[in-house]
Amino acid sequence: MAKTPDFTKTFQDMMQKMPVDTSSMSEAFKSQTALGERMTRVALDAAERSTEISAAWAKDTLARMGELATKKEQPADYAKAMSDFASAAAELAAEHMAAYAEVAKKVQMDTVDLLMSAGKEAGADMQRMAEKTTRDVQDAARQATDATKNIVNKV
Repeated sequence: MAKTPDFTKTFQDMMQKMPVDTSSMSEAFKSQTALGERMTRVALDAAERSTEISAAWAKDTLARMGELATKKEQPADYAKAMSDFASAAAELAAEHMAAYAEVAKKVQMDTVDLLMSAGKEAGADMQRMAEKTTRDVQDAARQATDATKNIVNKV
């Protein structure tokens, strides 16, 4: 009578020899944390610069308000002071809004650069992992095929 071969040991050996590479996960984690760090640095730099702009704007506005609050001799002088304050406030607003726009533009450019470089790195990493995994799986399949042939030949 024909004896049915027991493939339990073969499958156990095959699963033990299957390539499980945790270094790729470790590398992916490191890449993501590095990207997160760089993105955080961009955001913090923008927040710092925005805070500086806001503080300068407030300081300039308060200085102008001091001029506005001084005692005037003629009622027309109050109207002129208010007009001067409004003009100066409009100029300050334009200057500071332009400064905010520069910060936003820099953040946008830095973010695009970071994401483009991260995409290139991720693509290269994925290609390397795929090539290595393909080689490892082919080797494991070849070994499993050889082991199966040996068992079948013994039977």
